[in-house]
Amino acid sequence: MRRVETDAELLGRLRDGDEDAFVILVGRYQQPMLRFARTMVPSHAVAEEAVQDTWMGVVRGIEQFEGRSSLRTWLFRILVNRAQSAGSSERRSGGGIAPGSVGSRPADQTDEGPAVEPSFFDRRGSWIEPVVRWGEEHEDRLDAATMAPFLKVALDNLPPRQRQVVLLRDLEGLSGSEVCDVLGVSAGNQRLLLHRGRNQLRRDLETVVRRG
Repeated sequence: MRRVETDAELLGRLRDGDEDAFVILVGRYQQPMLRFARTMVPSHAVAEEAVQDTWMGVVRGIEQFEGRSSLRTWLFRILVNRAQSAGSSERRSGGGIAPGSVGSRPADQTDEGPAVEPSFFDRRGSWIEPVVRWGEEHEDRLDAATMAPFLKVALDNLPPRQRQVVLLRDLEGLSGSEVCDVLGVSAGNQRLLLHRGRNQLRRDLETVVRRG
């Protein structure tokens, strides 16, 4: 079985002009970046544009990347800048409204109850293991395939900033400090957004399980 190269190894190859390394990186991060960009811009088309601009920024700026952060953090930080610019241009031209501004809960919602354990999620936003019906017996499980669509809806219904933090922490595996770096938020704010977002996911999924 071929060993999976680390980001650092791919970065070294990319600096040496290896085009195959760039292809591998695009395959590794295209979908996570597109999913995240969609939380910041009005449409899928604008999200794709932001991601494309991000990859162009990577190619142009690879020699200036000093490695003080992980490659993944650097990618998402560039993406945030590109998505903010693309989203602002789209709204100025009357192309739409930001996702989450209609039909989402207010950002100042309260948080109650325990948070969802982040290790429940995989990189695609599905549950790694079947979901236990909270408060019931082990045999009353629902499989991950059943819950995945409900989880996506629950994620989409989070206020944008909460959704961004949950995606970066629980799906993309960034640390708290990396999320602060990417989003430009304080450590305390990052923890609060994560806690509220996880709590709301849990409440939404508990509702689905009770109805099931």
